Amino acid sequence: MENAPRYDKRLQRKRRQQKRRQLKRQHRQNSVTGHAGRRTFLIVAGALMGNWAYRRAGDLVFSPKALQLSRQGLLTSNDSGRVDFQSASPKSPGSESLDRAAPAPIASSPVQLERITIAGIPLYRTIINLRDPDTFLSIGLANRATKANSGKASKGDEPFKSFVNHYPAAVLANGTFFSMDAEKRVMGNMVAEGRFLKYSRWENYGTTLGIRAGNQAEMITARTEGKPQWDQHWFSITSGPRLLKQGKLWIAPKSEGFRDPHVLGVGTRMALGFPKGGDKIILATFLRSLSLEQEAKAMKALGCYEAMNFDGGTSVALAHRGKVLLDAQRPLTNVLVVYDAKNPAPQALKDSWLRFQQGDRPVPTT
Repeated sequence: MENAPRYDKRLQRKRRQQKRRQLKRQHRQNSVTGHAGRRTFLIVAGALMGNWAYRRAGDLVFSPKALQLSRQGLLTSNDSGRVDFQSASPKSPGSESLDRAAPAPIASSPVQLERITIAGIPLYRTIINLRDPDTFLSIGLANRATKANSGKASKGDEPFKSFVNHYPAAVLANGTFFSMDAEKRVMGNMVAEGRFLKYSRWENYGTTLGIRAGNQAEMITARTEGKPQWDQHWFSITSGPRLLKQGKLWIAPKSEGFRDPHVLGVGTRMALGFPKGGDKIILATFLRSLSLEQEAKAMKALGCYEAMNFDGGTSVALAHRGKVLLDAQRPLTNVLVVYDAKNPAPQALKDSWLRFQQGDRPVPTT
């Protein structure tokens, strides 16, 4: 009986320690910083493993569910090891509560390609959903080259049908301009799968479409807006002239460096743009000759807020799931490659996309 009080104290101390450990675990799992529409989860090794993300050997590792949210722009990471989760519905400022249930990921939707007529102009319209977890945009080079043609090295060109055989993608389309000399140099700097295919610090020609972390699309005309941050692009391709800027017609080809009458006149064209939200890419392959102004008005009618012209004329080409809809009338040096759930991207491409979201960036090479 003399030991009873001492035993009770030990039991009470043990219970207090257990309670503190329990509260500490709950605090780690529920630690949230709150402000309007945004929540930041503190990542603890194993705390949310398999649901969101976790730390392993100093690297931030996303689970498949987190990968989907990241593709939708709802989940991003920063250098401090935190994962930012963009809430689907804003909450009041100062709120410290957060439902543990995540918003349902957007269902995978295959790339949409259809033939339509708009304002009397027949065209193929391709819609590339940048929020879709299985959709990826890349660049294919002639003869399986790892670097785009430049003044230093060239792998030449090849027929469009050969590209279709090489890349079992949802959609293939002709890419940007290239020179007609023996080198067949592609226009501008080029980034695909988070690495440079071509780089020169002197490039300031045309207009660049870039896709940044979080699948955020941007369009920059170098000579009027300053050079793009190519080393912040997961995907980047330069062409032109620009057609739309902030929802308005913007056609100044000579200010971008274009002098070729085939570009300035009337011809068969292909264009690319995106709506104001930047959540999708709209690719238009026109089936009759147009002026730049007609092309710009058509892209605006398709819902684009920003748009640019691409290589056209005898380069125009389009394939859908292995079927060639339009064959180029000359060999090409580069093509746009679009993967989706039905025609999935190679695992190496998906891995490189994930590394880019985690902070890896393309390194310029001279």
